[in-house]
Amino acid sequence: MRSIISFNDNWIFTDHNGAETAVNLPHTWNAEDGTKNYYRGMCQYRKEFSRPAHDPETQRVYVEFHGVNSTAVVTLNGVEVLTHDGGYSTFRKDITDELKDDNILSVSVDNSPNDRVYPQKADFTFYGGIYRDVELLVVNKNHFDLDYYGGPGIQVVAKPIEGYEKGAVTVETWANVEGDVAVKILDAEGNEVVSGSGRKAELVIPNVHLWNGRKDPYLYTAVVTLSVNGAVCDEIKTHFGVRDFHYHPKTGFYLNGKSYPLHGVSRHQDHKGLGNAIGKAQHEEDMDIICDMGANTIRLAHYQHDQYFYDLCDERGMVVWAEIPYISEHMPNGRENTISQMKELITQNFNHTSIVCWGVSNEITISTKDKEDMLDNHRVLNDLCHKMDPTRFTTLACYAMCGPFNRSAHITDVVSWNLYLGWYVPGFWLNDVWMWFFHTVYPNRCLGYSEYGCEGMPNLHSAHPKRGDHTEEYQAKYHEYMLRCFDRHPYMWATHVWTMFDFASAMRDQGGEPGMNHKGLVTFDRKTYKDSFYLYKAWWSDDPFVHICSKRFTDRTEDKIAVKVYSNQNEVTLYVNGDKLDTQYGSHIFTFTVPMSANVTVKAASGECSDEATFRKVSIPNPDYVLKDTGDKGANWTNKG
Repeated sequence: MRSIISFNDNWIFTDHNGAETAVNLPHTWNAEDGTKNYYRGMCQYRKEFSRPAHDPETQRVYVEFHGVNSTAVVTLNGVEVLTHDGGYSTFRKDITDELKDDNILSVSVDNSPNDRVYPQKADFTFYGGIYRDVELLVVNKNHFDLDYYGGPGIQVVAKPIEGYEKGAVTVETWANVEGDVAVKILDAEGNEVVSGSGRKAELVIPNVHLWNGRKDPYLYTAVVTLSVNGAVCDEIKTHFGVRDFHYHPKTGFYLNGKSYPLHGVSRHQDHKGLGNAIGKAQHEEDMDIICDMGANTIRLAHYQHDQYFYDLCDERGMVVWAEIPYISEHMPNGRENTISQMKELITQNFNHTSIVCWGVSNEITISTKDKEDMLDNHRVLNDLCHKMDPTRFTTLACYAMCGPFNRSAHITDVVSWNLYLGWYVPGFWLNDVWMWFFHTVYPNRCLGYSEYGCEGMPNLHSAHPKRGDHTEEYQAKYHEYMLRCFDRHPYMWATHVWTMFDFASAMRDQGGEPGMNHKGLVTFDRKTYKDSFYLYKAWWSDDPFVHICSKRFTDRTEDKIAVKVYSNQNEVTLYVNGDKLDTQYGSHIFTFTVPMSANVTVKAASGECSDEATFRKVSIPNPDYVLKDTGDKGANWTNKG
């Protein structure tokens, strides 16, 4: 009934120097230079194609872009057909009337600095290009709406009723013509469980199967058909889950009436060698890693992510914070862009069960000058979210220097802070003080941590880690404190580690590698899991494991070393060169003192789980040196500076 034609192959890319290259999409011109001093400006894409098979009397053809950063001007056969501002959302256009037998589609893409399209100032790279899929969509001339902010033309509201025994489902649709709408609800096996009709059908699912987060992310499917004069013209489907949620300022987040503490990560969408032009394989890899660690919530920062990743969140049971890139600095000329990006975010993602809140802004007070205009913009966005979607709550992420009394922190329904106490400023204990103070002053306002973390590089090590040294050991020490800290403050509505993966940030040049943020628990290429990853797995995952820390820190100078083991088991035994050293009982973190000799092989075991590491005794001239992995040459002692 509808046909989707992939439009990814055989494009000609013209860079800012006029050089032409044949490319397939997704594509970004910043895949390699996106880490520092990367090009921001205008480039061109061009594709020649024949008229797609369709009946111009009864069918329409749309071109659909899933992500072009950040301004796109699209022309077909020399005629401008659309302009779109905003690099992270879907947009489409009916091009039927401009089609010829042979066609040229041109897209001018511009990621250059300006004062009207967000984001413009932030700690991540603004990759340019057509970096998500492009498709042609052939539909009947009578079809469900395709022209409202890139949305699907259907919204589903589903909630449990009667003591969670039944599910109340409202399916609302919009079309470009008057007609009859039939609605069917299918279970996960494809069996019809209830049906109805009308543009706003209200249905009840008996013996409902709830969407219950990571434990049981059960999804139904709504199938709607549009008929005109008895003939079926269009059909669309969407997955949805039945669940409810709420938050409490003293006891945190609840899912389906039960306490459900939200502990998880933030995620950027880029990958080494690809930039943000990633495909399904990279999305799936990211989700697998996040699930393996045991997280149950993801803050999808700082923009709308690919629809496929939201689908994965629905399917894997992740609770999601979705937000727009209204970040770092309020631009008076960008107010309309914040509104259009929020409308797109909500319209396109309304049916994703995983999403529980809309994020209005991030660290907006960093360099904002017109505070009153900024506050008014926030009130407008907050009201817009509630009007478009009364089923979800609003939130924002406050900058560290934005104090508890700042007016911007009290506009949305809940609030979270980006705080790096113990990294950018000394004193882990300040986290406890900060949470206690806010909770004491505002006991009825929900508080969360939207970002916390520190740089950690798996090729930098120290037996005496210190703040600012970028070692894997200090990162682990920092996160050990934070996990215990959150245990002491169980009223937090959500906590999100910054960040799951290292990511490109053109504003940075630190830790020996330019243009990268190394706060990730996993490296940019997804190949190296830092010790901190296993720390969180010890806290959050039920899959049995043991992990020996600092395995990359092979060369040691001490006569005795502390060997730390992370595990979610309550008993760990350590063997040294095959002999049992000790058995310890406890939780999460186990530390053993191991005598050093020329070469020491240690094995940590608990039940069927085990892990091994080898260390060696060496001498160095300067104790202020740290071990740095130099690649093919192995590990050498290198000055920290």
